[in-house]
Amino acid sequence: MWQFKSPFITFGQDALDYLDSLRGRHAFIVTDANLVRFGLTRFITEHLTRAGLTYTIFDRVESEPSLQTVRAAAQAMTHAQPDWIIGLGGGSCIDAAKGAWLLYERPDVDLEGVSPMEQFGLRAKAKLIAIPTTSGTGAETTLASVLTDVEMRRKVTLGSYELVPDVAIVDPQLVMQLPPSVTADTGMDALTHAVEGYSNRMRNDFSDGLALNAIRLVLEYLPRAFADGSDAEARERMHNAATIAGLAFGNSQTGLAHALGHSFGALFKVPHGRAVSLFLPYVVEYEVQSGMSRYADIAHTMRLDAQDETQAARAVAARIRALQTALGLPQTLQQAGATAEQLTERMPQLIANAEMDTQLVMNMRVPDAQDLERLFRYAFEGRSIDF
Repeated sequence: MWQFKSPFITFGQDALDYLDSLRGRHAFIVTDANLVRFGLTRFITEHLTRAGLTYTIFDRVESEPSLQTVRAAAQAMTHAQPDWIIGLGGGSCIDAAKGAWLLYERPDVDLEGVSPMEQFGLRAKAKLIAIPTTSGTGAETTLASVLTDVEMRRKVTLGSYELVPDVAIVDPQLVMQLPPSVTADTGMDALTHAVEGYSNRMRNDFSDGLALNAIRLVLEYLPRAFADGSDAEARERMHNAATIAGLAFGNSQTGLAHALGHSFGALFKVPHGRAVSLFLPYVVEYEVQSGMSRYADIAHTMRLDAQDETQAARAVAARIRALQTALGLPQTLQQAGATAEQLTERMPQLIANAEMDTQLVMNMRVPDAQDLERLFRYAFEGRSIDF
């Protein structure tokens, strides 16, 4: 048995007007200092005021949010006693809001032990609204929250169907000022979600169409949004694509590119979307040799010529690399800032972190420790996978 989970989604121009209809007492906004500085929180608070709600702003979320920050946010929630929690920002802010909300409702829960098999009784105190300000993570639609254990230098992934937000507000006005580098990183994150959402073990009829449509939208509109940030149509369609990709992988899973990217990103301080997408073409090349991949369908969606699955995988990997080149993104670990000495020194932890990542076993071909080391080394050198 499987199930499809989705928030209520309001999208398009003026989607934020939905906040005018909120009924409640107090909202707690989880965000970061930059969004406060740039005035994006004002877009939210003006609507909350019109709805008659008071609000608290917690703006201490960092990139790759830590367990410590999430616990601090939960403590502030306990003091404010909100009945609405709003995650405003990129995936970091929305993931932090999910984790803090869980602790606000259930302070007895160990975040590192959260799984979809448990019931937590959320929504006894508050409901969750997710408002993305980047076009990539899909966190506004998913059951997952990726946090960082700064002491152990590893990613911690929470997963619970109860963490799917009640409402997702996908308003393109919030992404019109994204700089090109963020547009590229987050856009490639959306593409990775869509490709892995279609090709992992848990893919299903309900997620497949969403994944393929997200791939089509990203390839068409990401280059335009990157080249001209004022292109309103490209911004809106990319914002939609990210949410659609979130619905796809949120109702299937991701895969090996995420396991490798989580591990590498945590140890080398590389942004999430850049890290996972860097590994994507290598994973495509690795997985096709399992005999269980689905890249012919993806190649067709990408309008690539391929006569069989192997040709399709090569064509898809090449198309991803061409897009990375156009966006100025690294295609090797060396280009991403790692040195050979660092790679060798940190290899045991890179492998250990990847082995502990929940997305590793979602891949159709699951690597052992030896293959993981070879994948990291090939990605460092920029070699096509031949094993």
